Amino acid sequence: MAIAQNYPADRDELAAWLTEQGKMKLPGSLDIHLIELGDGSARMSCEISEKHLALNGYLHAASIVALADTAAGFGCIANLPEGANGFTTMELKSNHLGTMLEGTMVADAHMTHSGRRTQVWDVVVKAEETGKTLALFRCTQMIIYPASD
Repeated sequence: MAIAQNYPADRDELAAWLTEQGKMKLPGSLDIHLIELGDGSARMSCEISEKHLALNGYLHAASIVALADTAAGFGCIANLPEGANGFTTMELKSNHLGTMLEGTMVADAHMTHSGRRTQVWDVVVKAEETGKTLALFRCTQMIIYPASD
């Protein structure tokens, strides 16, 4: 399995490719859906179901983190610097401010730093129906380049 690769250059083709690749991975198993892939941004959603809940019956924090990290990751792929062919998450932090038991979560990711070696992404996760903020998330992505001989 390759860690880094060449991604489709066209943003619409990239969005379709990411969606297809995610189906058999964590995003697919959690029903995370790409809404929009932009210049320095990404928007994703996830409709809450039983599999997103913790044993106590509340929304599992990891469900929110998975949505936020996926939004930041897809955004990073769409905004890689010239010559880069991948990334990996170096650090992440989340502040959980609320919960929900049903409905749809939406993650809005925005790149706040775009360097040659790193990107920093901030993500706000909200309840779609009420606009209530569920979490504030930040991650640092290390940019990967092809190995030089």
